[in-house]
Amino acid sequence: MHFDEKKPIDIVLNDLFAHYQKHVSDVNKITNALIKTGVIESERDIVNDHIAFRTLGVKHLGIASFEKIFLALGYVKKDYFHFEGKKLDAYWYAPQNPLHPRIFVSELRVDDLGKEAQDIIYKYTAKITKDPVDDLDLNNGKELAAFLQKPLWDLPSSTAYKTLLAESEYAAWVIYNRYYLNHYTISIHELKDGYNTLEEFNQFLESIGIKLNNAGGKIKISEDGLLKQSSTVSALYNATFSDGQVLEIAGSYVEFAERKVLPEFQQLNKDQIKAEHRRDGFETNNADKIFESTYSTQIKGS
Repeated sequence: MHFDEKKPIDIVLNDLFAHYQKHVSDVNKITNALIKTGVIESERDIVNDHIAFRTLGVKHLGIASFEKIFLALGYVKKDYFHFEGKKLDAYWYAPQNPLHPRIFVSELRVDDLGKEAQDIIYKYTAKITKDPVDDLDLNNGKELAAFLQKPLWDLPSSTAYKTLLAESEYAAWVIYNRYYLNHYTISIHELKDGYNTLEEFNQFLESIGIKLNNAGGKIKISEDGLLKQSSTVSALYNATFSDGQVLEIAGSYVEFAERKVLPEFQQLNKDQIKAEHRRDGFETNNADKIFESTYSTQIKGS
């Protein structure tokens, strides 16, 4: 994913991906294997379906704050999702430019957690007394990019992290990783024949040693059968906490999406099919299982 233009949105997307690519080894492993096998000529040939962020649902933060950035960059707010078991809400946002990825932003329903977990989150976010996005120049791409890498609260202690992890792995992930890019998504249907279905692509991934999230099956399928998604399992990395303790924690991962042609456009020839002819949006049940790519059951499991 790389954009040559110097518009604010391009600066933000390029910067996000540069940090993400540097820290998520599977990105380069997959890209290099695709180039080596002749599926793509360069990383620029990969179409990014969407990117995702995680937030905390507390005053001055959460979706209400975070979305201001991408709404200012021309994105349009779309469907709402609720994940009861994981205590999350989410929305997705459609880009103005079809070459840009969709955005998926989720938010932890902090008040639905137990008191101990709530107290930890409110302790770390207490210093945030106004929406930090309101102080940004939303037309300045470099300023927005820097903000998305900036820690908004103090580094947590290992004790706080472990307490959150015991109740909500999502909460633990956010308290340490903050607005770090959670994942980017390769559009499988845009690849050449032999690699452009998720079944074929997953075989390719496993042949190069990529571990897939098997929560709900390795391929998550929407009720209408038109959206298929898979994802890698997050790698662990050593994180140093405020008390000097070093723990192995979950980082980010890579997702893969196959959007099938809508029934009303089935008669189109392959060379006539455009993005608007394919299934759009997201699916609650699919996303629910994709979240588990950073969960210990997946990382330490099969």
